[in-house]
Amino acid sequence: MIKLLRPLHLFLAGLTYFLGVSIPAYLGKPIQLTLFILGLAISLLAQATMSYLREVFRPHNEPLIPGETPQQKETLRSNLLYISFGMLGTIAVIFFLIYLNFTFSLPVFYFLLASVLLVLVYALPPFHLVNRGFGELILAMHVAYVIPSIGFVLQAGENSRLLTLLLLPLTVLALAYFLIGNFTTFPDDQKYERVTLLRRLTWERAIPFHHSLVAFAYLMFAFVPLFGFAFNLVAPAFLTLPFAVFQIFQLRALANGNAPNWKLLTSTALAVFGLTSYFLTVTFWIR
Repeated sequence: MIKLLRPLHLFLAGLTYFLGVSIPAYLGKPIQLTLFILGLAISLLAQATMSYLREVFRPHNEPLIPGETPQQKETLRSNLLYISFGMLGTIAVIFFLIYLNFTFSLPVFYFLLASVLLVLVYALPPFHLVNRGFGELILAMHVAYVIPSIGFVLQAGENSRLLTLLLLPLTVLALAYFLIGNFTTFPDDQKYERVTLLRRLTWERAIPFHHSLVAFAYLMFAFVPLFGFAFNLVAPAFLTLPFAVFQIFQLRALANGNAPNWKLLTSTALAVFGLTSYFLTVTFWIR
């Protein structure tokens, strides 16, 4: 059950949540510890629910764990479903506590609602976008845009243009990272007829699409000063540019027929997204 929880996704969700909270601190708004904890709990519970519901509604021809029996599969599905309902109920209770005890604004409501809706359309039939070629996009939006926005609006009480300018390129890098993950699972995806973003695009289009995502993300970071914000705020994001170039180089080599090094490729993609989030977070906290 721990593996099905996808701990790495939880870690990334926590990291981006800290980024969202760091921006109000930079803008001079004091951090409210209780709201910080409640928002983090909502974010992690929503991300965990997304992971578990995905497994609950996985097609029956796909195993959840290696060597499982039909009885074990049904028992595990039932347990995951009950846990998911419990986590959704906990999110609702925390949401109600925030409404009762703190100043409640429409942006808070919108982003909390967006988080729950993304979880549901990602995993639940009849939407089940995780198996329609849009799962990676939903996952990227949730981890890199909605979750840090929850952290921000809970502290600031309103949305910010600076937040949007930072999170849009970060979401693009997240999408590139999750697309890389499709390459490593491609044989199984074909075997079980999963419709991932890679299978929807095909390899021929997915590789240049990936390169465009990475280039577009750094161009968006470069344009932030045009909107009246200091370049020093986004300059740390460019520390990961060498990793991004190396990531593109690895995919080009793969397209040219070279033997893949999946661990190196996925680690590089993770470093681009994760370190960019980390460097931006540290920048805002220390300022």
